[in-house]
Amino acid sequence: MEALGIMPQFQPNLLLTDIGMPEVDGYMLMRQIRAMSPELGGKIPAIALTAYASEFDYQQAIAAGFEQHITKPVEPAKLLQAIANLICGCSNLQANLRSS
Repeated sequence: MEALGIMPQFQPNLLLTDIGMPEVDGYMLMRQIRAMSPELGGKIPAIALTAYASEFDYQQAIAAGFEQHITKPVEPAKLLQAIANLICGCSNLQANLRSS
């Protein structure tokens, strides 16, 4: 669980993780992160990137604390839009990029 150990020092702007991982799955990782205080990274915006594509999988990801559930394979533009939505509240990435 390397991610949990570095969260307090690193403080990333976003967590992008797979659900199907060895040892600890993405759901458990997210639950453990959400149990952390906000100062230690417990409120980090998070995206589940996964091959698990059913409605149940979506509900499980949201219940674990992910803000977004994106299925693989993912189009790069869709992933960039999801990241922009979470870290800057940009609902239209292309328009925001053109205006800057």
